[in-house]
Amino acid sequence: MGKAVPFDEVLARHLQDPEFRAEWERTAVPRAVALWLVRYRAEHGLSQRALAARVGLQQPTIARLEAGDTEPKLSTLLRLSMALGTPVELLVGGDGVAPPVPVSIGLAA
Repeated sequence: MGKAVPFDEVLARHLQDPEFRAEWERTAVPRAVALWLVRYRAEHGLSQRALAARVGLQQPTIARLEAGDTEPKLSTLLRLSMALGTPVELLVGGDGVAPPVPVSIGLAA
């Protein structure tokens, strides 16, 4: 079996491809929301169904957000923030050269 290559190295190599870079940048927000939501659920021991009930959304909506398949509406992010009593805190960007930019949406509890 070959030597493991760190994710950052693989990403840096792929980001040299203009088409890959464009898609990576286009999906930055959905990817950041997915990471935030999965982390929140894990830290609070919630299933997708339990989180959906708490927020007032359907479980498939939570699944799509966690998969990063959809660009979340600002109203959805605010709904999550208010229902969970925490700001939605995202790290957006970061291309191996410039660091990601922190973004907070919503109100703290």
